[in-house]
Amino acid sequence: MMNKLFLILTGAAAVVSTGCTKLDVDAESELTPSTFPKSEAAYIAASGPVYRKLSTSDFSTGYWWNVELSTDEAIIPTRGSGYYDGGKYIALHKHSWNAEDPTIKGTWSWGYSAISECNRILDLFSKAENSDLKNTSIAELRAMRSLFYFYMMDLFGNIPITSFGTAELPKQSTRKEVFDYIEKELLAVIPNLPAPSTVGQANYGRPTRWMAYALLQKLYLNAEYYTGANKYVASVEYADKLLNESSLQLVANYADLFSPTNGANSETIMAAIFDPVEAKGNHLTRYSLHSTLRNKYKLPYSPSNAMCTVPEFYNLFKLAGDVRNSTWLAGKQFDNDGKAIMNGSAQLDLTPEIVLTDAATMNVGTEVGGISRGARSIKFFPDPNSSTDRYQGNDIPILRLADVYLMKAEAILRGAAATSVKGEMQTPDVLVRKIRSRAGVTTPVSGVTLDQLLDERGRELAWECWRRNDLIRFGKYEGKWGFKEGGESVDRRLFPIPSTERVLNPNLNQNKGYN
Repeated sequence: MMNKLFLILTGAAAVVSTGCTKLDVDAESELTPSTFPKSEAAYIAASGPVYRKLSTSDFSTGYWWNVELSTDEAIIPTRGSGYYDGGKYIALHKHSWNAEDPTIKGTWSWGYSAISECNRILDLFSKAENSDLKNTSIAELRAMRSLFYFYMMDLFGNIPITSFGTAELPKQSTRKEVFDYIEKELLAVIPNLPAPSTVGQANYGRPTRWMAYALLQKLYLNAEYYTGANKYVASVEYADKLLNESSLQLVANYADLFSPTNGANSETIMAAIFDPVEAKGNHLTRYSLHSTLRNKYKLPYSPSNAMCTVPEFYNLFKLAGDVRNSTWLAGKQFDNDGKAIMNGSAQLDLTPEIVLTDAATMNVGTEVGGISRGARSIKFFPDPNSSTDRYQGNDIPILRLADVYLMKAEAILRGAAATSVKGEMQTPDVLVRKIRSRAGVTTPVSGVTLDQLLDERGRELAWECWRRNDLIRFGKYEGKWGFKEGGESVDRRLFPIPSTERVLNPNLNQNKGYN
């Protein structure tokens, strides 16, 4: 795991840059013309602040909350006197947020801070002595910047494309202009990105050619929603480039992808790296696990008992033999020796049904008779080596091969032609069958539909930050689930530009439907 720790440690001393889009301010740097990087290790160290942006709670509970708590995959109800927190979780669940929302504001600041770091370090690298290392490092940073622009475009629509070292207030670009910029950047850097057979320790957590292909595939799959022009054929083309040129393959054990010791493997294309000590940010177990389960999972802290899923989503996990069913805890709970785990004077009972005692505050009330509302995710398995301040070491996949298969199946169902890869004709049925076979599902796959594919994406990619993107693309973001009535305006498919940003930069026009 040396490369993982190296990325973490070099990112830990990141220069803090502004998150606003008023300008990309000049920042002090330890790099000078006489100390420009000359080795791969030096280039990685200098790039560390960019990679560090994914290894923080700004990603795992800031960005993550926006794209998961606004869907059917996750919910934080008020529990007695806890977790009301000014109603911010209710707003995300019910799509009632506004331009003052602190979580949305934080994600805007995070995204543009990351873009600013990319711009700053790219400016420094441009002055270094020409070499293949320089070209590769610049390509990696441009790919990372494209990823952050993808996140911001997906969340906010019309956003500025910023540059380094100018005091001029950036203009707001249309979503299509940002789409075109991301596409152009990724296509330009592909020749200089590493093309390993699989993503090993040397490239783990950094962009490769496969990352650029998968991100282009994702970009093209969403093109009809983003720009009005479908690019499903291009989406399949870049899936096939990845599948034909690489040796990526699904890992045999699904749980290995999300374990506390996960890392480089044959399936994960890009990941956000976490560590309980050096890269504190992933505390999914802290929020989702019930406090009485602490001893069962040998945790050095007491979990918060806050986050769960809604019954509608939990009900997707009913396929016979599906190992993904075990990523959720529901019903009466036992320790590893089969002894009942007590919640007060009764056995802990995690009920998938969430019953409110007060609708206005989305409050489930205090726990009575051992009952705690909501099924709990243990997909990112509780880490016994977590820090006492509740951070765990599980990396979070951003792009992986299973998603490539499912995206390809979807593009074909939406009109692209099925194609052959390494002698195998890949129809949607064939592609979905790969996913289900790895999961242990024996139910036959025949004539898969778009609705069935969306369900499969939910089962396979739960809590990996793609559900909001998926529901919008499938036209179901305005649906009814949990305590959200449904039928909201499609304007809610974009988050508002934070009011504070519009004060800083008058060039920013608010998204439709917000003040």
